[in-house]
Amino acid sequence: MAGVRTKARIAALLLLVGVAATGCGGSDSTPARDLCSPPGAAAATAAPTNLAAGETAGADRYTTATTAPVDSIDTSKLGLLSPGVLSVGTLSDAPPSICVNSKGAFTGFDNELLAAIAAKLGLRVEFSGTEFAGLLAQVSGKRFDVGSSNITTTDARRELVGFTNGYDFGYFSLVVPQGSAIKSFEDLTGSSRIAVVQGTVQDEFVVNQLKLDPVKFPDYNTAYANLKSGQVDAWVAPSAQAEGAIKPGDGIVVSENTFSLDNFVGYAVAKTNQPLVDALNSGLDAVIADGTYARLYADWVPRELPPGWKPGSKAAPAPQLPDFKALAEQNGPGETEQVAQKSTLQQLKDTFFDWSLYRQAFPDLIKTGLPNTLILALVSGILGTAIGMVLAVMGISRTRWLRWPARVYTDIFRGLPAVVIILLIGLGIGPVVRNITGGNPYWLGAVALALLSSAYIGEIFRSGIQSVEPGQLEAARAIGFGYRQSMTLVVIPQGVRRVLPALMNQFIALIKDSSLIYFLGLLSSQRELFAVGRDLNAQTGNLSPLVAAGLMYLVLTIPLTHLVNYIDQRMRTGKSTPADPVEQAVITEGRGA
Repeated sequence: MAGVRTKARIAALLLLVGVAATGCGGSDSTPARDLCSPPGAAAATAAPTNLAAGETAGADRYTTATTAPVDSIDTSKLGLLSPGVLSVGTLSDAPPSICVNSKGAFTGFDNELLAAIAAKLGLRVEFSGTEFAGLLAQVSGKRFDVGSSNITTTDARRELVGFTNGYDFGYFSLVVPQGSAIKSFEDLTGSSRIAVVQGTVQDEFVVNQLKLDPVKFPDYNTAYANLKSGQVDAWVAPSAQAEGAIKPGDGIVVSENTFSLDNFVGYAVAKTNQPLVDALNSGLDAVIADGTYARLYADWVPRELPPGWKPGSKAAPAPQLPDFKALAEQNGPGETEQVAQKSTLQQLKDTFFDWSLYRQAFPDLIKTGLPNTLILALVSGILGTAIGMVLAVMGISRTRWLRWPARVYTDIFRGLPAVVIILLIGLGIGPVVRNITGGNPYWLGAVALALLSSAYIGEIFRSGIQSVEPGQLEAARAIGFGYRQSMTLVVIPQGVRRVLPALMNQFIALIKDSSLIYFLGLLSSQRELFAVGRDLNAQTGNLSPLVAAGLMYLVLTIPLTHLVNYIDQRMRTGKSTPADPVEQAVITEGRGA
């Protein structure tokens, strides 16, 4: 029976590898368009005509009257985290504004424009991916010099960070399934399930202006996937992300648009760093004046600006943009309404089982995601085991001054969510040890995981040590060992041996928890498995890359799970192989055998 189970496990693992191989094999399907690439004039759109009645952008209270000449800016006085380098926190999942392209580089209109502004100032840009929910706090805490994420400025956000002049004007859209009874924002009620991305201005709009309770998601692709699957009734989204996400046959339409709150989109900077805000404003005016802005805007977000608004300072020239309305009429109406809606099974297949995307995902998952996942798990596992052993010994100490700190530490780190611990370590300790880490939170993330896991590992060790029979300690003392020698040489080794399966389970949990490090902001080369899958998900608007990342996690965890079971079985039953005949004869010699 044991042999049958083993063969079944091997067959299951081979089946998993076969599925992965199928994804890596040939496919006749045409690859989906990279959403993180400039759509160009073919995607030109006019200003929305189905605007919500009575909605306005509000008065422009913050745009500066003018800016200093860009060649007068002293970059040594900009308070940058690293001289000559503009450290930028951005996202990877909101094309065409901010995203990671197929080459693993952070790009999109916002980031390309910021790179052009930095070039005017003679600065090099270093992009790091993070989550929007923590981006403004990271900018305020000087983890990044600048936040680039199509951020709509609001009074509440200005309490935390400073903003540049506007470089884009944000419409946002009400996105619903075809045939939905929801035709306008006024049709949304308390019973409507409304999707928003947490922390965005759309979240604020639904909560504060519509007075409704939305369903909050971590990123745009997850929100849209839930709308397509019918888990939510509507999605309030930035218009650029909504138009980029909807594909022919999805059965999804934009039913109404409205202006974004507090008028414009700007880059976020620490509130105390006004010189950097002024420098970026000067650079923005410069790229508007030399035509760079118009070129990037026409390439990435070819849509009409609202009447009476322009980017940059009030003194900046209006960008010479193409006639997007004429181009939109020339390109003809979109196909969203005309293409037959796909069946549920077809949508499921296209969303989760696009084999061409599996083939595209696995090289980056293996080359970038797998090494980083293993490094984070191994480093945090080794460090967490060492700290956990110290906590276990302290926890069983006869001295209360050792027991109490161990108990408090364990209660705190087991009681807090993992994300909170990671953010506390990364944003709290990061600035203190910046000279050691170089501002890179990669290893701080590993330390945070180690501190988190050590609380659990310490309890595992403590329970194992206390499970050893008291007679073992008494026997060791009887032959002349001191208390410390007895614990170190006799009791603790036996306790550790008993909890090895539980320790392996904790290591498996660390492999999965490594995906949370992305909250601290990582370079594209530091992305782990989940981040790599999510970035390709953002490029294509398809969830197949995330399934591919899940398969990679299974390839790591399934063998470890069965290794745990094997170790546990060996410890319970001992060696199953019969003793050597010669050894058996020696053992039984003289015993009347």
